[in-house]
Amino acid sequence: MLGFMASFTDPQASLTEPLDLYLHGYISSRLMRLSGTSPSDEGEGLPLTIAATHLDGLVLALTPNHHSYNYRSAIIHGFATPVTDADEKIWAMEKITNNVVDDRWANTRIPPTKTEMTSTQIIKVRVVDASVKVRAGGPSDDRADMKNDELRANTWVGVVPTWVTFGAPVPSPDNKLSKVPAYLADFVKRENKVGEQNAREAITSSK
Repeated sequence: MLGFMASFTDPQASLTEPLDLYLHGYISSRLMRLSGTSPSDEGEGLPLTIAATHLDGLVLALTPNHHSYNYRSAIIHGFATPVTDADEKIWAMEKITNNVVDDRWANTRIPPTKTEMTSTQIIKVRVVDASVKVRAGGPSDDRADMKNDELRANTWVGVVPTWVTFGAPVPSPDNKLSKVPAYLADFVKRENKVGEQNAREAITSSK
């Protein structure tokens, strides 16, 4: 599901400040329909738990029992309500679009049509609490295995860094532009570089 963290009332708020989670979906999907209900007595909205995980590497140890992953994960608990204010909804749709590819909103046919607006639902999750978990570094083997010279001489240990790689943009048969726009080419180049950098830095970080 597409989404982003931000504050409509304070767009300049940083990640260290209270933010809402905005999620995008089709108006008739189950989650979007349920967000209009409020099962709690206080009418706070639909209780939700959202989880996300990003994989940074495959950690290969001397024994299968110590194999692991380098990752970053987060779990958010909150209450979801539909976004009904037109300005906030357009703002959220623009943010979500640009969160997929930088500057994509301005390089498409906008604003959305009335049909597009009514068929798209944005829900805002007021975050109540959240937790994060990160695993970084290399393998962590038992002391006895580390003293086993024969085992170490025959077993490769280390980390296979993992990141999403964006390939060269492939034009649609209906595309009329002669070359890939700079904003898109720059996005692909930058994201590939950042993805690799983060995965490799996770190997040398503390566990």
